[in-house]
Amino acid sequence: MKRKQGGLSLVGFLVVLAVLGFAAYIGMKLFPMYQEYYAVRTALKGLAGEPGVGDMSPARIQDLFFRRLYINYSENVKPQNLKFERADGGWVMHVTYEVRRPLIYNLDVVGNFDTSQTLTRRGSDDE
Repeated sequence: MKRKQGGLSLVGFLVVLAVLGFAAYIGMKLFPMYQEYYAVRTALKGLAGEPGVGDMSPARIQDLFFRRLYINYSENVKPQNLKFERADGGWVMHVTYEVRRPLIYNLDVVGNFDTSQTLTRRGSDDE
């Protein structure tokens, strides 16, 4: 009895390669968007750790926030994307923004990001 060896044909290999290539292309488009979101979250957490941040004016907090983002080369968050609400012992800072990147021809990848952080007078207790 002769057994026929099975395996991946050239056409099958090309299909798998095309699918993996497309997935890598999508990942390359999405990774910078989420990297920037991580930088925004890190900047907010850093602000929350600042002692006395709850007593600062929103303009001063915004300046400190954008200084932290400048280090991370963030370009999609603008001053109009920030909102401040008065809270017990400080502020709640909301950051809402949208990132749109071209994908293929007339298709775009759109990311809507929304995060908030409580900024109190004593700073963060979790550091």
